[in-house]
This record gives sequence, C-alpha cells and structure tokens, in this order.
Amino acid sequence: MIALGYEDVNDHEPLRLDPLLAAVVGKADPKGRKRQHEHDQGRGMAGPSTIRRLEGSHPDLAAKDRYCKIALDQSAADDLLVELMIEAHESPPEEIILDLDATDDRIHGQQVGRFFHGYYDSCCFLPLYIFCGDHLLCARLRESNQDGAAGSDKELERIVSRVRSRWPNTRIVVRGDSGFCRD
Repeated sequence: MIALGYEDVNDHEPLRLDPLLAAVVGKADPKGRKRQHEHDQGRGMAGPSTIRRLEGSHPDLAAKDRYCKIALDQSAADDLLVELMIEAHESPPEEIILDLDATDDRIHGQQVGRFFHGYYDSCCFLPLYIFCGDHLLCARLRESNQDGAAGSDKELERIVSRVRSRWPNTRIVVRGDSGFCRD
C-alpha cells in the first residue's frame, strides 16, 4: 500500500477490489469469489481491519491477543526485501548503489510520536528508506525528533552483510544527501 502511494491502512479498502494487484501478490483467488464470508466475496485481498491487526502487531503479543492473530516477523521481512533484490539479478553485478533517504510523512491529528520538524514545517514522522535501483531494501517509520541519519548505520550493516554473503566481489556504493554526512 505504501509503495503504491496510499498513506495509511484506511486507504486499503479500494485496493481490496483490484484483481491485478491481488494476482501480483500471489493470491490464488484474485477476484475473491471463494471468500468464506459473503461480505468479503468479490474482494481479493484483506480489508483495513485485518491489515491494521498486522500493522500494530507484535510477535510476542499476537499469540495472547484475542483480536491480533497476525504478527509481522520484522527480521524475516527485512531479509526478504534484500533477497528479492539479489534474486532479481541473474549474476552478481560489478557494482550496486545503495541510496539512503529520509523524508516526511505528515501527521494529522494527535498521533502518538507526533513531533514538529522545522525543515518540513509540519508535524510528521521521518521514515528512513534505503533503495538499490528500483528495489526497496529498508523502510523504517521513525519519529521526527531525531537526526535524519539516525539508525542508518545499523541498517546498512544489515544490508551490506547480507549482500556480501551472496556477492563478495560486488562493489557497494552508499549514496545519501547532506543529511547523511555524519560519522
């Protein structure tokens, strides 16, 4: 949803009706004809309430939570993003460029983690993104009361070590704007 430009889970309802997107993400029944509940039939993907359970879940709590049976394995998701980029190449490239960026994700209302950011002149979150070409390798939603480069060294260590294990001879270039000019 975020990759398609939708701001939050509330915007997912129209995406449930998109059979092409359902097919792209591997749904066996992209038109939702075989859904168990009548109100879900014709909708190939999960609704906002189901996605919200994933969005706010924590693996340790999901087993005990009556309403949250889905839990995100953050480490597995992180590994998957890097693995998908690696698998997209037939052979190891001579060089890859890792692009780092922090940007604003404006907040409306009194959300937890709300802080004013002077550069963006608004209350926002300050997500960190790392791309390699068209491949998203890292997306971290962060509060905006910190430096734009905060945590980027940890994420780079994770990504570079994963890439090095598969492509030991590939040159890795790290590129970021002046917000990443730190030790």
